[in-house]
Amino acid sequence: MVLSELAARLNCAEYKNWVKAGHCLLLLRDCLQGFVGREVLAFHRGLLAASPGLDPRATCLTGSRCIPRARQFQPQCQVCSEWKQEILKHHTNRNGDIHWGNCRPDLWPVDAWEVAKVIKCRNEIMHSSEMKVSSVWLRDFQRKIQNFLNEFSSIPEIVAVYSAIEQLLTSDWAVHIPEEDQRDGCDYEAGVHLSVSQVNEIEMELLKEKLQEMYLQAKEQEVLPEEISNQLAVVKEFLRKNKDLRTGLTEDMQKLDSLHLQHQKLESKEPEAQTPEGKA
Repeated sequence: MVLSELAARLNCAEYKNWVKAGHCLLLLRDCLQGFVGREVLAFHRGLLAASPGLDPRATCLTGSRCIPRARQFQPQCQVCSEWKQEILKHHTNRNGDIHWGNCRPDLWPVDAWEVAKVIKCRNEIMHSSEMKVSSVWLRDFQRKIQNFLNEFSSIPEIVAVYSAIEQLLTSDWAVHIPEEDQRDGCDYEAGVHLSVSQVNEIEMELLKEKLQEMYLQAKEQEVLPEEISNQLAVVKEFLRKNKDLRTGLTEDMQKLDSLHLQHQKLESKEPEAQTPEGKA
């Protein structure tokens, strides 16, 4: 039953493209953690060295008043105001929407990762509501990844996964229902074989990442509640059809459902508070 469900999923080219692209990004993320960590610390030290107004010993003076809300952040103290101005100088989207709500400005002077949270890239793969991408999109993605790999080819961690990522993006990932003379799994490429459990593990990791991204979006109110509702409906329907994936994601779904329900209750109370009865 598990193999037939997996075969049905990977026989959908758009879903298979989404899994391959997502797995590619997870491979890159894992292999670049050390490099990115070093770069984040170096960037933070550079900010402190280049900006006399930034001092690692200076702390936020207003406490709870300097707290960002989703895309809005109006600093109430000089320390946070100077940090915000400096971050905007380096942000690629400084004239557009910036998600301030997922960071703590009071930690900017001492925690490099709190600064990185503001400047981080958004993951387009996780934002695919139907968990599908076209073959045209995948080819463009492959070109961009190839350029990225070439640009950072001097990094040992990149060299270690270079061939694996190339194989991943060019392989067919065809799943065969096993007969007596076949093995369970899918062809990664000629001579390379992934078992059903390996493919399933890749799917689970990617789906957990998607649910976590949705949870953060809902928590920081980065998207409208209606959009979260629509995405939840898509994921629930997907899991209803794929029981082999459902069990491992129960806790993640419950966590997201609970948060979404809280936001819906808060929204329903706001109009009531504005009515004459609510004012009374």
